[in-house]
Amino acid sequence: MNIKLNKDEIIEDLQFKNLKIIQNKKGFCFGIDSILLSDFAKKIKENSNVLDLGTGTGIISILLCEKTKLKKITGIEIQKDVCEMAKKSIKLNKLENKFEIINENILNLNNLIAKNSVDVIVTNPPYKKKNTGIINENEKKLISRHEITADLEDFIKVSKSLLKDKGEFYMVHRPERLVDILSLMRKYKIEPKILRLVYANKNKEPKLVLIKGVKNAKQFLKLEQNLYIYEENGEYTKEIKEIYNNN
Repeated sequence: MNIKLNKDEIIEDLQFKNLKIIQNKKGFCFGIDSILLSDFAKKIKENSNVLDLGTGTGIISILLCEKTKLKKITGIEIQKDVCEMAKKSIKLNKLENKFEIINENILNLNNLIAKNSVDVIVTNPPYKKKNTGIINENEKKLISRHEITADLEDFIKVSKSLLKDKGEFYMVHRPERLVDILSLMRKYKIEPKILRLVYANKNKEPKLVLIKGVKNAKQFLKLEQNLYIYEENGEYTKEIKEIYNNN
């Protein structure tokens, strides 16, 4: 297939069902957090209508198109050039019938998507609060990493509005924001149901948290076993290898 790449864009093989993705090597590229979230959310129900808030290059949506039997997934991305790059990845993978991209701020979605209409929302939002951490980055990385255009509460509030009753919410984030995440989820009636901490290895503090919530569900939280990325010798753990092999 003839896909025209812009300067600094490259095609990467995802090594799963011949899927590929286009990325800008000078922009924000996906990391293991997106891979883990796509695995965490792979049990979404058949024929689900899914929304990917802050889809970026589309990595989570592309993987979920093949890992699940979803009906359709819509990615929301505020950066126009990143959105256009994701559209090329959709075409490259022949996913036009399952994956759509909308170039918009999540704060404007109530004008585009009907309330209480979405079965599942997945999101890998910016982790850092505005004006915190290293901020001498290019604009694309800054928007992807920092809460510039929408903050954590915005992502959860919008999800509450768009999800159906008992709709599912999947998020990957940083453990240091966990108190904020859980309190905001409950505030907006998305009850935390499953939580899993991700560690680089057994000697490190957790680096990521995977969370599943259900809108208007009863209170009950299950803590899954910790997920470790590396063995002491630096190799991927058995579970991470399985995730990548089945990814």
